[in-house]
Amino acid sequence: MKPRNSILNLAVLSVLAATSTLAAAQSNNATSWADSYYYLGIAGGESRSQFDEQRMVSSQLSNRAIGSGITGHDTRDAAWRLFGGYQFNRHWALELGYFDLGRFGFKSSIFPTGFVNGELKVRGDSLDLVGSLPVTDNFSIIGRIGAHYSRTQAAFNGTGSASFVSSNPSTRKTNVKAGLGLQYAFTPNVMLRVEGERYQLDSPVGGKGYVNTAMVSLVFPLNRQGIAPQRVAVEPTYVAPAPEPVVVVQAPVVVVTPPPPPPVQTRSRVTFSAESLFGFDKSAMRPEGTAALDTFIRDVQSSRYDVITVEGHTDRLGTTAYNQRLSAQRATAVKSYLVDTGRLDASKINVVGKGESVPVTKDGDCVGKTPTKKLIACLQPDRRVDVEVTGTR
Repeated sequence: MKPRNSILNLAVLSVLAATSTLAAAQSNNATSWADSYYYLGIAGGESRSQFDEQRMVSSQLSNRAIGSGITGHDTRDAAWRLFGGYQFNRHWALELGYFDLGRFGFKSSIFPTGFVNGELKVRGDSLDLVGSLPVTDNFSIIGRIGAHYSRTQAAFNGTGSASFVSSNPSTRKTNVKAGLGLQYAFTPNVMLRVEGERYQLDSPVGGKGYVNTAMVSLVFPLNRQGIAPQRVAVEPTYVAPAPEPVVVVQAPVVVVTPPPPPPVQTRSRVTFSAESLFGFDKSAMRPEGTAALDTFIRDVQSSRYDVITVEGHTDRLGTTAYNQRLSAQRATAVKSYLVDTGRLDASKINVVGKGESVPVTKDGDCVGKTPTKKLIACLQPDRRVDVEVTGTR
C-alpha cells in the first residue's frame, strides 16, 4: 500500500468519526458564537503535480545520450498541512501553515539504451488571507490567497547510456497560492473544511510548475465562546382590584362614599444612539458613551418604577439573524450596566432584541445595500437602544 493511501484512509476515518460524534452532540437550541478567535488545524488529502518532465530530463543529458520521451510517471501522492491562524471577524482571517505536498516520480527512455529516473518532493511554509462568506450560522463558503516559501528538491539517476546522470538539484523560492472550499461548524470549537488549492512552484532546473491539492481539514478554535440566545420573560401586568365602596348609614340619610381613584400608570421612553454606547458593529460598551446612561440612572433612582424594558435595534445592513443577535447583545450590555453600575433591581429589567424589524428611517430615505459611508450615516437613526420605564403615581 502506498503511503498516500494510508494517510487518505486515516483522514477519511477521522472525519467520519468526528462528524458522527459531533452531530449527535449538537443541541436543539440555536446558539450564536463569538466572531474573533485563534485557531489550530490539521489537513490531509491528495496532491497532483504539473511539471515539464521532459525539460527536466533534457537538463541532465549531454551529447552522449538523447531522451526519447517520458515512459512512466507518477503525478499523484498524499499531502498534509498543519496550520494556525486568527479570525478577525465573520469574514476575514490570517493563517500561517507548514505543508508537505508529497513526492512525484517519472522515467524517460534514453537512446540508444537506458533510462533516466527522476523524483520531485515539495514542502514549505505558507501565509494566507482567508475570506469567509457565511450562508448560515454554521455553513460558509471560504476562499484563500497567499504566498508560500517552499523547497522543491529533485533527484536524478540514470542507467545504460545515461549512467553518468546523478544529481540532486533544489530550489527555494517564494510563490503564490490560492484555494476555494466549504466550511461547516459542528460546535463553537470544532469545524470541518473541504478545500482545493493550487500552488505555483519553481522547477529546480528552470521553469515553472504547479501542484494542485484536495484536502479535508479539522479546525479547532481556541476558547471560542458560545452566546446563548436571549430569552425575554414578559411578566403580566398586575392590576389592583378596586376597593369596595364604604357605606355610612345615618338615619334617616344614607351616604355612599366613593372609592379612591386607582393609581395612574405612567410611562417614559428614552432613546440612546448605538454609536454613543458602542462601536460600529460591536456590542461592548464604550467608557466614553456611558455618561447619558449615568444621567438616566440618577433619574430612575429618584423615582418609583415597576418595570424597565431595554430594546436593542439595528439597521438593515447584514443578515437578519446577525442583526437580531447583535441587538439582543447590545440590550443585554445596557441592562448589565444599569444593574452593575446603577445598582438597579435586575428582576425589574427586561431586555428585548428587535434587530432590524422596527426602523426609524422610512422606505426611500436611504437607498442601497452596499455598506458605504453615506448609507451607514443615513441609517444611523435605526441603530439605537430604547429604554422604557413604567411606574405609578
